[in-house]
Amino acid sequence: MTAQEALLAVAKAALASLDGVGVYDGPPVRASVPYAVVEIGPETDWGHKSGIGREGRLAVTLRDKSETPARLRRLMGEAEGAIAGIGAVTGWSLVTLHYLRGRIVREGTSNAPQAWAGVIEFRVRMLAAGSG
Repeated sequence: MTAQEALLAVAKAALASLDGVGVYDGPPVRASVPYAVVEIGPETDWGHKSGIGREGRLAVTLRDKSETPARLRRLMGEAEGAIAGIGAVTGWSLVTLHYLRGRIVREGTSNAPQAWAGVIEFRVRMLAAGSG
């Protein structure tokens, strides 16, 4: 299993704990809000002389519609905690998982219903099992 596949699987499983939030690994064609999209990348080499390693970015985008972004802020905090709690990645040793940034923006126009998007991004460093 590639680093991206393994990290994506564990991140989706961690976010499944968010109550009432659908979790997808790409923009859904049809989904009810709130929902989360998990993306991995870019990914770079983080290996060493005798082992395979990867450094990458894990981004979680949450979307919601409401008058204010209050619920989205709460969901972003819960998502951050869920991702921070990732302990094991199948076939890989999780070396670091570091929060980088978060942001909320309003989407759409003033004539459309309020739509909000929030993104949280992490830096992840992993070594392939047995590469220690």
